[in-house]
Amino acid sequence: MSEYKVLLGDEAREFLEVADEKTTRVCREKLGYLAENPYPGRGRGDKEKLPIDANRDRFRLHISRTYTAIYTVLEDDAEVRVLEIIPIDEAHKRYGF
Repeated sequence: MSEYKVLLGDEAREFLEVADEKTTRVCREKLGYLAENPYPGRGRGDKEKLPIDANRDRFRLHISRTYTAIYTVLEDDAEVRVLEIIPIDEAHKRYGF
């Protein structure tokens, strides 16, 4: 039973719309882990809190050594909002982790 509802932002949805079938399947499976528990150190998945936004906590989830999902958690609404899914190398350049 899921504790959180996982919602895709426009950029994440657009990524999955153009991704091949295998990438879409793997991404959806890994993003499903966020429904169980989106916080680092709990539940499944390689998750980490990012120091990129002073107003709202941002997190990342590595997806199969190829992609990284950037997301935020809205605890009051029990929602995880996936903001974007980007290649892991681009995430490292952009966010320095």
